[in-house]
Amino acid sequence: MTRRWVLALIAANLVSLVALAFAYPHLMVSPGALMPAHAALATDCFACHAPLHGAAPARCLACHALPDIGVRTTQGIAVAKASVKQSFHQELTGQNCMACHSDHAGPKLSQRGRKPFSHALLREGTRERCASCHTAPKNEFHRDLTVNCAQCHNPQGWKPASFAHDTLFLLDRDHNASCVTCHAGNDVSQYTCYGCHEHTPANIRRKHQEEGIRNFDNCVLCHRSANAEQEGKGSRGAEGSRERRKRD
Repeated sequence: MTRRWVLALIAANLVSLVALAFAYPHLMVSPGALMPAHAALATDCFACHAPLHGAAPARCLACHALPDIGVRTTQGIAVAKASVKQSFHQELTGQNCMACHSDHAGPKLSQRGRKPFSHALLREGTRERCASCHTAPKNEFHRDLTVNCAQCHNPQGWKPASFAHDTLFLLDRDHNASCVTCHAGNDVSQYTCYGCHEHTPANIRRKHQEEGIRNFDNCVLCHRSANAEQEGKGSRGAEGSRERRKRD
């Protein structure tokens, strides 16, 4: 096959593709069927797209008023179960609908669901109010916690969490208890060892003074588990206690 025939074949294919694009634009050019709610716009590309500029957020907001998203439909009808979870769009830093949404399903071999949501799109103050959108886990560890989720988790993913309790105190044997047992009011910023069995202020003071330990206000410095032997970096005597406080 000569070079002339190769060029002629390529030209014929290009002409055929252009002809098909004009004859069947929705099959040749469209990135896939529209979502059911927008099916009525299937033949009106310019309802969302500006010629040679693609889709624009301003065109989305012409139908979906920002204050109404998650609260009322485009016809002004109140959403049956409106909640803060549905109306978080009002807390976005910008009005870029395409950052999360794509109305076209795309080819079946490559289509995927909604684009991953980036918490960076939220206002800074909103990012810290995780419970306004997310339901807290019901497991024993998270139940009734009042701290900010960001202390252990990050917006990129729920797992892995950065907090590992065993690095501070091993929850083994009798210490495998609910958080409120040691953290009064579920305030995990502080803890107490008093209130269980022999752990009363008088008993602890007597036992530590017998060993010459005068500073014992931070138990986990010495005791990292249920082991009766001291395991931490505690020091004996007042001088050792002062030095320990300086290091910490």
